[in-house]
Amino acid sequence: MNPAEPFERIQCQWCQSQNEKAALTCHTCGAPLDIRNLVSESGWREAPRLRDMTEFQFSSSTCQVEGEIVPVAEIHLGANDSVFFEHHIMLWKDDNVPLTVLQLPGGLKRAFAGMPFIISVATGPGRIAFSRDATGELVVLPLHPGMELDVREHAFLLASHQIDYSFVRVKGLTNILFGGQGMFMDRFVTTNSPGLVLLHGYGNVFERKLKAGESIMVEPGAFLYKDSSVTMEVEFQRLGSGFFGGTNMSLARMTGPGRIGIQSMYVHHHTE
Repeated sequence: MNPAEPFERIQCQWCQSQNEKAALTCHTCGAPLDIRNLVSESGWREAPRLRDMTEFQFSSSTCQVEGEIVPVAEIHLGANDSVFFEHHIMLWKDDNVPLTVLQLPGGLKRAFAGMPFIISVATGPGRIAFSRDATGELVVLPLHPGMELDVREHAFLLASHQIDYSFVRVKGLTNILFGGQGMFMDRFVTTNSPGLVLLHGYGNVFERKLKAGESIMVEPGAFLYKDSSVTMEVEFQRLGSGFFGGTNMSLARMTGPGRIGIQSMYVHHHTE
């Protein structure tokens, strides 16, 4: 090949990153490059199921996904790289990887299974691994500079240090099976540098892009993530007569433009 000629590239259908034409998986998100998007007639596409031992890169670090039923994310942190995560999901770490706590204003007001809500930080160099105690899929979401992502509580596995983290309370949003007084949403924001968020979706994960002004109703237990450009409004619908007469259903109206992600399996958390 003439050195002046550009290399042929293939674009990842999931994260839109450019990869070498011979690559089988995306170097940015790990999505298979030899499998086409699977999209339903209503516009929902399946999140890519990462193959066992898939590896991808972020900053000066790498992530390898191990297993398929209860997937594990093993991170090889580069020097001065760090990731943050919920306190209880770490599997193991190298002895030389230090852990600290991310200071969160009002963080102690949240709780998980009766324990204070804590976000831990691991700093490289070294290896550390994470997993949630449930079947499902890992969803890799690279964030470009200037992006904002909202994620349902207890769904994110880890996020890179370039991302700013906060959370908000959504009142009145309840699951039809378990009820509750609402839920928290974790908020991830990038400024000048790209970052990476890994989520765990229970069951299977599907994503849909809404056009400007387009809206759909989502059952709260199915909601997984959304772009900040997608608005969420809580609406109550009264069910008809019969066995469910006099019962209200709480639904989330999602209005575009932007992406929304849902999960096919709902797991009740004590904070909801």
